Amino acid sequence: MGGLKVGSGSRSPQYKSAGLSARWVSLLCIASFCLGVFVVNRLLTVSGPVRTVNDALSVEHMSQELHPVLECEKKDTSLVAGDILFQVSKTHDVIMGLDKTISSLEMKLASARTAKTENEEISTPDRKPVIEPLNNRSKVFFVMGIITAFSSRKRRDSIRDTWMPQGKDLTKLEKEKGIIIRFVIGHSATPGGVLDRAIDAEDAQHNDFFRLNHVEGYHELSSKTQIYFSTAVAKWDADFFIKVDDDVHVNLGVLGSLLDHHRSKPRVYVGCMKSGPVLSQKGVKYHEPEYWKFGEEGNKYFRHATGQIYAISKDLATYISINGHILHRYANEDVSLGSWFIGLDVEHIDERSLCCGTPPDCEWKAQAGNTCAVSFDWSCSGICKSVERMEEVHQRCGEGNGAIWHASF
Repeated sequence: MGGLKVGSGSRSPQYKSAGLSARWVSLLCIASFCLGVFVVNRLLTVSGPVRTVNDALSVEHMSQELHPVLECEKKDTSLVAGDILFQVSKTHDVIMGLDKTISSLEMKLASARTAKTENEEISTPDRKPVIEPLNNRSKVFFVMGIITAFSSRKRRDSIRDTWMPQGKDLTKLEKEKGIIIRFVIGHSATPGGVLDRAIDAEDAQHNDFFRLNHVEGYHELSSKTQIYFSTAVAKWDADFFIKVDDDVHVNLGVLGSLLDHHRSKPRVYVGCMKSGPVLSQKGVKYHEPEYWKFGEEGNKYFRHATGQIYAISKDLATYISINGHILHRYANEDVSLGSWFIGLDVEHIDERSLCCGTPPDCEWKAQAGNTCAVSFDWSCSGICKSVERMEEVHQRCGEGNGAIWHASF
């Protein structure tokens, strides 16, 4: 029993030592765990702001890099928009040019066919061809035909003394500017008579007439106009053909600049457009015998250019030449011309500088910087007493004698 007690007493310290060791181990483990948690939390707290700052710096750097890119994209977008507008404008010009070219080729083809047919019908050897070969015609800017009569010698001289170049200057105008100006007249009812010989002598002196195969007469103005355009387009390859009366003042430089704006367009009809009343009463000036064709009494004509001056493009002059034999002629030539274009794809251009009056109207406009292309009195359908007043109108409303030579077409 005593041995058992001894044994029992000898093991007791061993069990106590083993118990202390386990507690310390547990405490150390808990302390280590807590320290680990503390260290990890501390590290997370420090790294968070660092990463946030780095992210902010990264974002700012990216925005700086993107900003120029966005600016470039904006600039590129505006450049692209400008490019598109330029290309659209350029394409429109090309289309207009092609349209004019096609129209011109169609008219040339029709003209050539007409020439071939009509020339084949010529039986007398001394008769000239109706239409000259196309490649023999002179290429010019515009042909201006001043419609005149046998009795209008003084009117012609008043024009020669003012706005129409003479002699070498007339030739220079043709060569340098491509502008042809001629007084247009036919022949008398008795060809070779005193009236015709007077024109022959005047033409020998000035060399500024364009003679037509036409019997002169006031009531034949529609026929004369049609023959003028047909004969002129057969002789000259011009962009425009102009008809003007011999009692109208013209500023050639202004007129040329005006027409130059419409040079690329096909089928152009330029003038001071109006729509006057149809006069059914007999005996009055400008009486319309066929008034009934325009509807009820009191109706107005369709829109057309006033007869003092108007211009048509080459295609329209060729059309008149080809179809002259079936074009209806009304009593008034300006109405006749307007009627020939009804139903055609023609651009009517109402040019107000072709509507100017004589002083003070044209003078005021010239002082304001809007020099008129032409001047005339509406009440007289031309300049009233033009022989006496043409010089006055030229001095007060003219563009200057040297303007045509400085004009660029």
